[in-house]
Amino acid sequence: MIGDWLDIGPVGQISPGNARTLPVQGGEEIAIFHTLDNQFYALVNKCPHKHGPLSQGIVHGAVVTCPLHSWNISLKTGQALGDDQGCVPTIPVRVDAGRLYLLRSAVVGAQAPAHAA
Repeated sequence: MIGDWLDIGPVGQISPGNARTLPVQGGEEIAIFHTLDNQFYALVNKCPHKHGPLSQGIVHGAVVTCPLHSWNISLKTGQALGDDQGCVPTIPVRVDAGRLYLLRSAVVGAQAPAHAA
């Protein structure tokens, strides 16, 4: 798992209903969400509307509400919900032995190495 997946730390670093960010050198910051039903999701930390920081939004179910203009974004698909239009890139997440992993190719991309903070 180490080769294809980046270990970003223990699951306990993100309390349920909250998010943390992962800066990516040369790329987009990633928000990792922990839902109240103990699921983990990762998205690029930019609302498709006005680029609000989704990591600062309210998590409810598998949805985050952007703190700037209250757009609801699916944590599963990255799609804006309701009448809003737009999509945020999602990053595959795995949990193994109490640790969080992000798919390396989705984080790093072709040019940018990732750095965990």
